[in-house]
Amino acid sequence: MNRRRTQRHKRSAGIWLLMGMLFLMTGCAAGGRREQEAAAMEKSEAESEQKIEKEMEKQVDEAIPIRDQDSLYEKQDRASVVTMYLTVTPGNASDHTDHTWEEVNRYSAYDYKEMGVERYAVNGLLQVGDENGPVEGELGYGQEIPNATVTIRGQTSTRYEQKNYRIALRDEKGTWNDQKVINLNKHQQDPVRFTNKLCFDLMTELPDMMSLRTQFVHLYVKDMTGGGNGRFQDYGLYTQVEQLNGRALQSHGLDKNGQLYKVNFFEFYRYEDIIMLKSDADYRQEAFEELLEIKGNDDHSKLIAMLEDVNDYSIPIEDVIEEWFEKENLFSWMAFHILVGNVDTQSRNTFLYSPLNSKTWYFLSWDNDVAFSDTKRIFDEGEEQVGWEKGISNYWGNILFQRILKSKSLRAELDEKIQEYRACLTPEKLESMITEYAPVIEAYAFRYPDSEHMPVTKRVYQQMLEELPGEIERNYELYQENLEEPMPFYIGTPVPKKDGIHFEWDNAYEFQEENVWYTLELADDYSFEKPFVTEEGIFTPEYVYRDELKPGQYFVRIKATNESGKEQYAFDYYVSNRSEKNFGIKCFFVLEDGRIVEDVYEE
Repeated sequence: MNRRRTQRHKRSAGIWLLMGMLFLMTGCAAGGRREQEAAAMEKSEAESEQKIEKEMEKQVDEAIPIRDQDSLYEKQDRASVVTMYLTVTPGNASDHTDHTWEEVNRYSAYDYKEMGVERYAVNGLLQVGDENGPVEGELGYGQEIPNATVTIRGQTSTRYEQKNYRIALRDEKGTWNDQKVINLNKHQQDPVRFTNKLCFDLMTELPDMMSLRTQFVHLYVKDMTGGGNGRFQDYGLYTQVEQLNGRALQSHGLDKNGQLYKVNFFEFYRYEDIIMLKSDADYRQEAFEELLEIKGNDDHSKLIAMLEDVNDYSIPIEDVIEEWFEKENLFSWMAFHILVGNVDTQSRNTFLYSPLNSKTWYFLSWDNDVAFSDTKRIFDEGEEQVGWEKGISNYWGNILFQRILKSKSLRAELDEKIQEYRACLTPEKLESMITEYAPVIEAYAFRYPDSEHMPVTKRVYQQMLEELPGEIERNYELYQENLEEPMPFYIGTPVPKKDGIHFEWDNAYEFQEENVWYTLELADDYSFEKPFVTEEGIFTPEYVYRDELKPGQYFVRIKATNESGKEQYAFDYYVSNRSEKNFGIKCFFVLEDGRIVEDVYEE
């Protein structure tokens, strides 16, 4: 029985093996057809997927105009004043809050950089109310323990006696006006004290502009740290400006996960030794953030790719703009700041933003304290605007803006946007808004403690307010005149050679393609009242001084003039002991050994 079962099993196995072989033999041709059909289907599906992916990439990469959320400003009373009470107390070393209020206010940003330490901080209890005290239902009411961390904020402004403050509300401690960071600004660089707010409020009414929420704030501070008297002190009037961060991006309908950089000093050159991926062995975040502060996603690959194209002159700038920027946003940003005379935007005081799944970069405004600078200069210095800080020449040192302005078609689009905004920013519009702000400012600015730091009298203040509405038109005229002038240029460091001291500089660009000639002056005084060399009619950007210069300090000033008689000074400037900019001048020193070293001004 066992032997028969084994024989049947062997026969059965053989039959199945033979059937399998026959199946394989007869099925080879069919299998080959199926494989070919499957391969064809896979290829078709892959092509379809690639087509879909390309279409999606096209949609993702399309430069979509950004629109602000109008609802954020609907209930905003531009002239209202919110009263805030800040109680500061010492904290702990781990949080870096183990300092006194006096220490927090003693040092500037430059002091901290020199000391190599973080800005000192204290604990803070921020409460919102009215002039009678904190109000029930508002932030911090009824609380007794800190809900925030407080530091000074700003860069140049930290040198002033009255400081600006950054109050960062801690997690789970609530928000104010849907914000976790409360920026309080004194605007000591701004004699009218409302320029920044005026600009942001104007942006809310302009198409294609992104604004930020602002609020006048009356601040009281109680110092409970070492040396504090434990009583609320009147700190005067501030302007609160919404912090541009991920939370703000989301509030304004943008992508909180995107790239966001605060421009500190950045002219869109490639900066290969600084702007690199964080995975690079030579990457130094501190050096990176001296140019661009990282406020969002820290993948810099998209930024680097954009800079590569901006600095590649083989790619037409029109194509670069089409690839990487949204033109309505770009030209709106440029037009607005040209018209309001915000001259401190050529290389800083703005943000660069790009959504996570998009190649497009957008400009978002930030600091507008220097806007309406022509009006302020008239009263501050008693003279009209000079040098290249006006119109389009103000942006000529920035490689992106320079390439844009050299394009007739892009320049025409910028002009179209300037005309559009000029029609919106009328003197009547500005007069109406100034009428709202002026009573608020005057109620605080000319009484203690702010009166101790006002740079102008009440009479001059009123005169400035009368002049300010006309500045939009004055800035437009400057812009028009600017197009007829040579553009500014850089002076090189003088080089001593056997045949004399060689001076060289860049050619001045001329929009009308007129001939340009240069005037060079040499002096041992930056006033140039008695230059010992005045050479006119130089048609090439070079000059050789064949006499000897004894060791000491010297100044060279160079001016370009076109056939129409329009003039432009060099980019270089000398800052005097009175902190005045003297345009077109390079200061240099001749050393005892004959070497020449230029005097570099660092802001």
